[in-house]
Amino acid sequence: MDNKRKAIILILLSSFSFAMMQTMVKLAGNLPTFEKVFVRNLISLFIAFSIIYKNKASVFGKKENQKYLLLRSILGLLGVIFYFYSINHLIMADAAMLNKLSPFFVVIFAWIFLKEKLTKRNIISLFIVIIGAMLVIKPKFSLEIIPAAAGFFAAVCAGAAYTLVRFLGNRENPSTIVFYFSLVSVIGVFPLMLLDFVFPTKMQFLYLLGIGIFAALGQFSLTFAYKYGKAAEVAIFDYTNIIFAAILGFTLWGEIPDMYSFIGGILILGTALFNYLYNSKSA
Repeated sequence: MDNKRKAIILILLSSFSFAMMQTMVKLAGNLPTFEKVFVRNLISLFIAFSIIYKNKASVFGKKENQKYLLLRSILGLLGVIFYFYSINHLIMADAAMLNKLSPFFVVIFAWIFLKEKLTKRNIISLFIVIIGAMLVIKPKFSLEIIPAAAGFFAAVCAGAAYTLVRFLGNRENPSTIVFYFSLVSVIGVFPLMLLDFVFPTKMQFLYLLGIGIFAALGQFSLTFAYKYGKAAEVAIFDYTNIIFAAILGFTLWGEIPDMYSFIGGILILGTALFNYLYNSKSA
């Protein structure tokens, strides 16, 4: 099997795994968000540490990168908290659509902080996806907007965190970045989890384990996908996560996005497809 095909299969596996993680979050029911986030990161912490130990890599990274590792971890943690909250209160497809705005925010933050070029095409794309996001969010002056706003801010935080990952890419081992993020998340969430701890049932405990396992599978599949294939060739397949989430949401809960969400999803997916085709042609 050639590397490009391997990359596509791996990124499809990653998209399905993250949709399954989303499903586990929702199936865990009334367990507090902090409890779900804690277990998700605890499992990632053990996996990342085992990889670091096996490869004899640095656990905490270089001294000069500490502030960037810490900031990446805090932003990543906020992103996961907002994302899990949105999953609990939105239909699966809407939560997935808002989460997939993060690559567009990477463009903004990379332009601001990494001085990467921002083209006219980038600006138009950002404008279109923001319109799409607003159609999914459906702004209104009521508390009903909170879950959708959380999903939007999850994408903003994730975009900022991924920008820092890009900055740290050639400076730190990827396993070190994941371990640092997981450790900060576990320490940061632990006291908040204790304030509102709910002892899970046997099924909820299995769902919590599923959150961590599928999150880890999704993350490592994504990492190896970009190892085997160029971003311009495989990135678009990451958006199949929205399709997987919509299918699972409909199958398990009978969820159907409304017309505004459907149009917003088309704008977001259409813009991603256009950029993919443009980048593939330019590569």
